[in-house]
Amino acid sequence: MGFMKVVNNKVYFKRYQVRFRKQRECKTDCYARKRLVIQDKNKYNTPKYRMIVCVTNRDIICQIAYARIEGDMIVCAAYAHELPKYGVKVGLTNYAAAYCTGLRMKMRTRNSSPST
Repeated sequence: MGFMKVVNNKVYFKRYQVRFRKQRECKTDCYARKRLVIQDKNKYNTPKYRMIVCVTNRDIICQIAYARIEGDMIVCAAYAHELPKYGVKVGLTNYAAAYCTGLRMKMRTRNSSPST
């Protein structure tokens, strides 16, 4: 018996299911996200909050979010490009800027009224 080449035919491509868009773009680890988002059933629709930090080339984004069926709801957000208003002129993507952005988000969360 000789070597047989595996050929993906029309049936293979008809039944092929692509992954989620954010997972295809390598922006979301869906396996880890599922474990972060899932809430105990005895908590009865209580939102499970999580902090999201995204570091880009020019900015740092901090968000507090919780998951719903329709999509994630953002409770509060802070951006490093807002820091020059508070006296930080340079280095908006370094460690100190990340700390300041998180501190700014904490102040916003504390000052905002709780959502239902």
